[in-house]
Amino acid sequence: MDLDTVRTFVAAADAGQFQEAAAELAVTQQAVSKRIAALERDLGVRLFTRTPRGAELTIDGQAFLPHARELLRVAERAVASVRTGSRPLRVDMIASRGAASGLMRGFHRAHPEIELDVVMLFDIETAVAAVRSGVIDASFRAVAVPGRPLPEDIEAVRVLDEPLQLLTGPAHALAGARSVTLTQLAGHRIWMPGIVPGTEWAAYYDDLVAEFGLTIEATGPNFGSDALLDTVADTPALATFMGEQTRLVWPADHGLRRIPVTDPTPVYPHSLLWHRDNPHPALATLRAHLAATVAGHDAAGTWAPDWAIPRKATDSQDETP
Repeated sequence: MDLDTVRTFVAAADAGQFQEAAAELAVTQQAVSKRIAALERDLGVRLFTRTPRGAELTIDGQAFLPHARELLRVAERAVASVRTGSRPLRVDMIASRGAASGLMRGFHRAHPEIELDVVMLFDIETAVAAVRSGVIDASFRAVAVPGRPLPEDIEAVRVLDEPLQLLTGPAHALAGARSVTLTQLAGHRIWMPGIVPGTEWAAYYDDLVAEFGLTIEATGPNFGSDALLDTVADTPALATFMGEQTRLVWPADHGLRRIPVTDPTPVYPHSLLWHRDNPHPALATLRAHLAATVAGHDAAGTWAPDWAIPRKATDSQDETP
């Protein structure tokens, strides 16, 4: 059913005259008559009766009018659901307890008027495809995986370098240290069952191992963070890496220690990805917020893979999308 004919029918019913309906719709009276005639043919009924005073609804016209109004309301809601600026800003992040979640919570506190729709996609290929198709507006990702450069229509800016910390149980050999160097970690077993081959974080830790001669074990099933914390707390020979801004809670009797890693500090390079032609106005607001509120770290004292999206001098300033 042609919505223009339905809209014309409602305008004529409200005005009571085709001429006034034509003026309201900025069309000719002849166009109004043709649209009403087309709608009547589609429905197989007469909708109006011509009178000296104008046009009156028939019984069928009166029956159709409330449904016609609802059709127009549904059409408007459908358009509004995808209209730029009126729909939520859709942002992807890998996990709810990571640094990206904290960044988005900070953005929401600063801009509560902006409606958000947060999703969690697993791998970078899925996230990039969703950004390119418009399913999401932006994605927090760590790195540009070597051998798989980002498509030319995807923009990216490095927004946060998150230091890694060593997490140990109370009986671990390094549990009492105020900080540990990467050199000290050589020979210690670091257990990270959540590393999945082919992911961006797997590529990151592969380079970390190669650079500093560490031993990272990804063996065994990944039962989630609670099981990981239980095992590390109970096993003196195991430790794990954790992002400085990762928010986890464990029982007090676990006695877990979060220990800074130094000389250099390995940082996980979080970046924001978006499509260069995305017009959502809140996307520019998000980028400006991140540029103004997220502090980087001294690059001279940190380590990140060479293939991570580089930090730029302009990262500290807002850019026009």
